[in-house]
Amino acid sequence: MGLSPHTYQFLVGVFASMGSVLYGYDLGVIAEVVGSDSYINLFNPTDSETGVVVSLFTGGAFFGAFFAGPAGDWFGRRLTILVGALIFILGGCLQTAAQSIHYLWAGRAVAGLGVGFLVMIIPIYQGEIAHPSIRGRITALQQFMLGIGAFVAGWIGYGCFIHLNNGTTAQWRIPLGIQILPAAVLALLILLFPESPRWLIDHGQEEKGLQTLARLHANGDVSDPWVRAEFQQIQESITYEHEHEAKSYAELFRNRSSFRRLFIACALQASVQMTGVSAIQYFSITIFKQIGIDSDNALKYQAINNILALIAQAMCILLVDKFGRRWPLIMGNLVNCLMFTIATILIAQFPPDTNASGGAGWGFIIVTWLYNISFSATCGPLSWIIPAEIFDTHTRSKGVSIATMTSFAFNTLIGQVTALAINSIHWRFYLVFVICNFTNAVFFWLVLPETKRLPLEEMNYLFTHAPWIVPGTDKSKYTADMAGDMERRAGELREKTAVTQHE
Repeated sequence: MGLSPHTYQFLVGVFASMGSVLYGYDLGVIAEVVGSDSYINLFNPTDSETGVVVSLFTGGAFFGAFFAGPAGDWFGRRLTILVGALIFILGGCLQTAAQSIHYLWAGRAVAGLGVGFLVMIIPIYQGEIAHPSIRGRITALQQFMLGIGAFVAGWIGYGCFIHLNNGTTAQWRIPLGIQILPAAVLALLILLFPESPRWLIDHGQEEKGLQTLARLHANGDVSDPWVRAEFQQIQESITYEHEHEAKSYAELFRNRSSFRRLFIACALQASVQMTGVSAIQYFSITIFKQIGIDSDNALKYQAINNILALIAQAMCILLVDKFGRRWPLIMGNLVNCLMFTIATILIAQFPPDTNASGGAGWGFIIVTWLYNISFSATCGPLSWIIPAEIFDTHTRSKGVSIATMTSFAFNTLIGQVTALAINSIHWRFYLVFVICNFTNAVFFWLVLPETKRLPLEEMNYLFTHAPWIVPGTDKSKYTADMAGDMERRAGELREKTAVTQHE
């Protein structure tokens, strides 16, 4: 194989992240769909019915994440990705062909079910194939490819909104239909990529697991010392997990270390939705109207917003394994809080009926962009990175499943209430996000230990021995240095190999 191991892992991670493109595309396109004249004329929806269009997708994803948990354990990571892609294709076809709003609702629910499978399992798959030194940037691809989907959707939606405004339903059917294409490519090709070596070893397929580790880390050389050392460490860790760690969903709540990780992962996913990001993504047209910006310009500014998000997500990929998880998450929430505070003041002081929204409108646009840069560089990608790496192999699929369900539950809540809240209480609704961003920062400053560059097999030790309140503690007291142990093992194997060859 001509590619370096890190490049190969990165490319596998990029390809797997095509499932995230589907989620991001939907986040980006739905604002154009529910804001298009042809959608309104055909369905004549109430605010509540439009809220259902948005929230059924995330409601379906909630159940998809639920089913993906056991599926990921029973059938493996790749087959679970395949199932998610096939379900999404069915849902995309139903949405595109919808003749009534109930038909559209059904398609949204089915597509959401598929996305729930994908966004739950993909970061697990990425984290389990990655070297510890680049695990952050590979799992950050989940959010980056989500941003790619939103970027493509933003410009396709904008183009269809502007140029297909003659009453034809193609104005929203074309953007919905395009999302089927990446799902079809993912379904066709996913089985060509390696299964998670940790899943293989956990399910008694040690030889395949070793071969996969070698394929990922040493161009297929099963005698490579680092590969053998990691293989031994994974085997020992999985043996320990089977004997001591949670073995069922119920034990995730009874086992202290497992529950701590579950609590952090669920709190993180809930906190991300309460930053206000989904409210902005789903209802950008409605929100921009609050400050006097018309629909055409709102979609254009949202599309520009998606470009800025991609740049910020690329920054995260480059820097997350240097700066870690803890402080970027804390600082990101504080910046989000500041941006929402400014936006709330602008909407409160310059409502549309004052006809004074020119400068305030631009101020609101810039603040929205700055918020999106902050969120996309920190909270967004970290919400997938952290849950995928803090669980052990035996509980990872179950724990990430529950955390992802939490994300979709809060996402569904925001999708259902935002339109009603914006039209009813206006700027006061944004105070919720001001408060939540601040409390998010305080919470994670208190409870989240740093996990960068730690082998996945070290997470049990970290969350068993680290105090629940992190500030002011000595990190050396709850670090097992398994990365150093792996290097020592690899060094010993190299020495043995050299002696044998010399003899």
